[in-house]
Amino acid sequence: MAGSHHISVDAYAALWEQAERGHNRWHEAIPPIAEVEPGDTVSIETLDAIDGQLTPRSDHSDVASVDLGRVHPLTGPIYIKGAEPGDLLEIKLLDVEADPWENWGFTAEVPNFGFLRDLFPDPFLVHWQLLDDYYAESDQIPGVRVPYSPFAGIMGLAPSRELRETTISREQDLIDRGGMCMPPDAAGAIPGGDIATEALRTIPPRETGGNTDIKQLTPGSSLYLPVHQSGGLFSTGDVHYAQGDCEACGTAIEMRSVVHVRFKVHKGLAESRNIRFPQFSHDNYFASTEMAVPRRFYATTGMPIHPDGRNEAEDLSLAARNALISMIDYLEHRGYSRQQAYAICSVAVDLKVSQVVDAPNFIVSAVLPLDIFV
Repeated sequence: MAGSHHISVDAYAALWEQAERGHNRWHEAIPPIAEVEPGDTVSIETLDAIDGQLTPRSDHSDVASVDLGRVHPLTGPIYIKGAEPGDLLEIKLLDVEADPWENWGFTAEVPNFGFLRDLFPDPFLVHWQLLDDYYAESDQIPGVRVPYSPFAGIMGLAPSRELRETTISREQDLIDRGGMCMPPDAAGAIPGGDIATEALRTIPPRETGGNTDIKQLTPGSSLYLPVHQSGGLFSTGDVHYAQGDCEACGTAIEMRSVVHVRFKVHKGLAESRNIRFPQFSHDNYFASTEMAVPRRFYATTGMPIHPDGRNEAEDLSLAARNALISMIDYLEHRGYSRQQAYAICSVAVDLKVSQVVDAPNFIVSAVLPLDIFV
């Protein structure tokens, strides 16, 4: 008979004050905090993405001092009995509770972070009032209501030692070639000690899931992750009240939460089907129609052409950047500041790949649901 488990955290304490409840790095040697059977229902309390460094009383200046070494306090790991390397672990998301402690969330534009970090060097903070499972609204962005569409930004498993070492090597190669990446760093790491110096940062998603930030992973969805370590070692956190398909400024509507999940082990499926990366499914609309399939919208497009007219070939990143900048311009004409507009894009605008065949100019569209305006 399936059982139930509740894993709690102190919502008003930083992770370092309750390090026995979680971690903020990925490493195969982090010991599990709970052990469950497949089919059990597990309720998991989570901290917010930046570990309580901002509160309802914070202002813009506090954002500038956010320590990115502390980001993504995760609750876990959870050992799932019977899960072994080569298996595929199905995580069924049953429910997400919005901050049951204060009904508060935030969106922060942290200097030197986010998709348009070169254009937005100044800190900016939006406080959101979370009206249960209806919508969020903010005095910092008047006239906007963002419907409730919650998901866990991070659901992931531990890597194997081999995968972790391979990841460190390939990401260092990326850094050496001028790419944006964060190598292992013990500053702010939990757990500390030897693990801290060799554990993976939680910023990017990888083969075992992690910081996927996929807005379609709302309650009712299933996430499928290849298992690399005995027991899977599942952890979650970085829960969002709502997010655009871009999270452009680096944060969505961030919140503390209670995440309810159930696990199923598909024996040998990852190995037999050569499933390397996360997959997911949903049996119904993943969100309210005004967010999933907006009735009314305004869209901008971008192509891989620099402001000086220089053309790049098949560059989706540049196309997405241009679409997003054009959407920020549009929101400015609606009366919002550029920082307000950037935040609106992060929590509500969807970047969509419109075509990848008409070389050299692939198109990315930025779609703004107009029903968020009241």
